[in-house]
Amino acid sequence: AENGHLEVLKYAHENGCTWNAEACRLAAKNGHLGILKYAHENGCPWDASTTRSAAESGHLEILSYAHENGCPWNAGTCSQAAAKGHLKILRYAHEHGCPWNEATCQIAAAQGHLETLKYAHDNGCQWDGLTCIEAAAEGHLEILRYAHEHGCPWNEETCQIAAAQGHLEILKYAHENGCPWDEHICMDAAERGHLEVLKYAMENGCPWNENELLDVCDERVKGWVQDFLSQRNG
Repeated sequence: AENGHLEVLKYAHENGCTWNAEACRLAAKNGHLGILKYAHENGCPWDASTTRSAAESGHLEILSYAHENGCPWNAGTCSQAAAKGHLKILRYAHEHGCPWNEATCQIAAAQGHLETLKYAHDNGCQWDGLTCIEAAAEGHLEILRYAHEHGCPWNEETCQIAAAQGHLEILKYAHENGCPWDEHICMDAAERGHLEVLKYAMENGCPWNENELLDVCDERVKGWVQDFLSQRNG
């Protein structure tokens, strides 16, 4: 099934070889519609892994066949389509009643698929703070801007993950647009040696704990921190 050898599959099935839902999943994953049809029409079981694999691989015809012939699907179908940026797949699934949830927006944000995220949000898909966190973690500024401007919640973790990953422009955007931050921002930037991020945070009023900050400082930033604190305390 995985490699599309229909005659081999027929022979195996007709001679008593057992099969299970994995055969349909592999056929769907690899775009083998003929294999999937044969397996289904001859009693091979399938489950939501079939539709999920079709969505992940971008095989609209296979997803359509599976759905129209009663193969189950779930929110994983939409999240896998979103993960790969398969907008046509996501649209088909949503328009035909496939459920979705926050994971659809989260994974679209993480993978940088702006149009996919827009479609999901515009059509009522739920999102939460993890959408902004994922965008910040991966450095997707346009995604973060879109999410924030359309009411997606964010919190200190958005700034924290931006600092930890060294994404200065993300941190600037979040802070300048009212995203809260706390002492973890400076700690994470210092520990990972992100000097420009640390400079920005400390020079723009981000809170820090002096003793803890010095304890975790990477050597790449320690000298600057010591100078900064010396000037501040002097």
